[in-house]
Amino acid sequence: MIEQDIRRRGVRDPRVLDAMAIIPRERFVPPAQRAFAYEDHALPIDFGQTISQPFIVAYMTERLAVKPDAKVLEIGTGSGYQTAVLARLARTVHSVERIDALRERAAQTIAELQLTNVVFHPGDGSLGLPAFAPFDRIMVTAAAPRVPPTLVEQLADGGRLVVPVGGDTEQTIVEVVRKGSRTIETPKLACRFVKLIGQEGWGG
Repeated sequence: MIEQDIRRRGVRDPRVLDAMAIIPRERFVPPAQRAFAYEDHALPIDFGQTISQPFIVAYMTERLAVKPDAKVLEIGTGSGYQTAVLARLARTVHSVERIDALRERAAQTIAELQLTNVVFHPGDGSLGLPAFAPFDRIMVTAAAPRVPPTLVEQLADGGRLVVPVGGDTEQTIVEVVRKGSRTIETPKLACRFVKLIGQEGWGG
């Protein structure tokens, strides 16, 4: 997976590659899908959600440029796989998931892997976690109709946000960098994600 589907397509950050080599992806995939865990495509989990394809996980993580001392906010825990990758890179990861069963399952898997720097939160991820802001990095793992302004407000100066933005079926990964009172938005790569449900997503 690392060599054929990730490094070959341009992801070169050694910390990202190492994290993805260490995290056992099959632990985050339903039993019926585990034979396909390392294939380069998204897989269904439960509640209409998916685990993203390995290349997209690696690409978005590389664009996020997580430093070892970073406090990271993840919007959409889902399976917990992206959470685990971020946990290998950051000081602390706060992950928000609105579906209780997914959040609880991911928390159990993360604990079994002895990753102790993740804090899980219920709620509307599109609104972030203002009580814990600012964040050095924010990763959104579901598609928003626009860059959520509340999440941008929760970025530290110099912070970075990576979010899929677009319509129902096609989106673009957008990289947002905050510099003082202004932000720079850079479209990066076409993608396809499930919708971000919430006040600053696609509605309740």
